[in-house]
Amino acid sequence: MTEGYAVLERDDNKRPTLEAYFTAGQTEYFPKGEAPYVIDNVAPAPLLVPIIYRPDAVRPFGHSRISRACMNIMQGALRTIKRSEISAEFYSFPQKYALGTSPDAEPMEKWRATISSFLQFTKDEEGEKPTVGQFTQQSMSPYTEQLRTFAALFAGETGLTLDDLGFVTDNPSSAEAIKASHENLRLSARKAQRTFGSAFLNAGYLAACIRDNFPYQRRQLYLTKAAWEPVFEPDAAMLSGIGDGVGKLNQAVPGYIGANNLQDLTGMAPDQ
Repeated sequence: MTEGYAVLERDDNKRPTLEAYFTAGQTEYFPKGEAPYVIDNVAPAPLLVPIIYRPDAVRPFGHSRISRACMNIMQGALRTIKRSEISAEFYSFPQKYALGTSPDAEPMEKWRATISSFLQFTKDEEGEKPTVGQFTQQSMSPYTEQLRTFAALFAGETGLTLDDLGFVTDNPSSAEAIKASHENLRLSARKAQRTFGSAFLNAGYLAACIRDNFPYQRRQLYLTKAAWEPVFEPDAAMLSGIGDGVGKLNQAVPGYIGANNLQDLTGMAPDQ
């Protein structure tokens, strides 16, 4: 980056009270109601590092995990919930009807007819009586199925599962099945780690320049790589499998896996 802007503080109404403009060698601060001031530094780049996810040639600042497809799916699910709320009123109070009433009969109050538990109809002069009935009660099942469909679409877009979104399956899955169902999420996390690691390295590089008051060259850190914990915490079965694999690898190549790279696989630091 060659320049950047950020809002550092906001008031209770979310209005900016302190803004900053970042350039190479200095940072300008603009407090609300006060005179702006400048702080110089020796860093060869602005002290603002973007954390980018999946950058490409069209979008150098990356993509958002909340994509347009996710927004459309969430809007569809929200419309389904609104429809179900409206239909719930008709589900609780089914519509009723009365056929064959006399034109000269006194009109019945709609609200009284709805909440009353007992209604009385008398015969007319010719001895005829009205026919009373009720419309078929609406079902809430279509809305539940439609909401589940939207949840499945959202899960496919984000790499989650229906269990993560609150739709519990009938049969509980095993640990291996749960791990396999989150494989897409694990791959997405791995892709994010590659770009996040570069951004964190840039932040550390600029922090070192400020700490030592010396403009280091970026190529001095090109061999540095970010160390990440495992995406998913290993369970007992996974630890047992890792132990067997480490034993076989060290038999083939003595000392190939030690305490340092073993921590990258298990996420646990050695006791000593």
